[in-house]
Amino acid sequence: MQIVCKNLKVGYEGQVVRDNINFTVEKGNYLCIVGENGSGKSTLMKTLLSLQKPMGGSIEFGDGLNANEIGYLPQQSTVKRDFPATNFEIVLSGCLGHNKNKFFYSAKQKEMALNAMKELRIDGFRKRCFRELSGGQQQRVLLARALCATEKVLLLDEPVAGLDPKVTAEMYELVKELNTKRGITIIMISHDLNDALKYATHILHIGNDIFFGTKKEYLNSEIGKQFTSELRDNIICETCGKKL
Repeated sequence: MQIVCKNLKVGYEGQVVRDNINFTVEKGNYLCIVGENGSGKSTLMKTLLSLQKPMGGSIEFGDGLNANEIGYLPQQSTVKRDFPATNFEIVLSGCLGHNKNKFFYSAKQKEMALNAMKELRIDGFRKRCFRELSGGQQQRVLLARALCATEKVLLLDEPVAGLDPKVTAEMYELVKELNTKRGITIIMISHDLNDALKYATHILHIGNDIFFGTKKEYLNSEIGKQFTSELRDNIICETCGKKL
């Protein structure tokens, strides 16, 4: 297991937002975290990133994963879009967590940043300023930055929020490729249950009731039936291509 959460309690400023959260993440999983607004999804993600401490329970990392080896793509609303830096500089900054006390990037890290930009098909923008790009292009830059921080796990907080349908579909396909071709574990917060169920292998539903299991188990659960009744006829399994 890469991540094991046991009886986890999350919150901030002394206020508990959600408790009794239990789930596991194995290498190569594609976990989507869904639930109503204000249910604690983003608070959980910040806790997984060690940006805030658990208020109870535990988070255990295994399978050679360290807490500083998790790449993070935040919500667009939390990103300053007027960075004066070049896109290459922003992508390269994803290597900072590995530099410890070093002040300069190595040739290997620069090569890694360029390869990440090539993989996400944005290397043609490497010398341009971040603020000159469209919202979808900026998200690719920030995803490339997250890739420089990890080869193991990516945490994505509503990565397609505010993007148009075409760019949204392209972003989902890029993330899918990272999962299926690179074997990178994906943990994604999504407000779009339809897309979550299209791509995910596992679902963590947070609310008054908490559910964790495979996509099929979720669809057959009471909470899953409640929230997917209007979607079920259109959900296609990514593996076999059949309706679930």
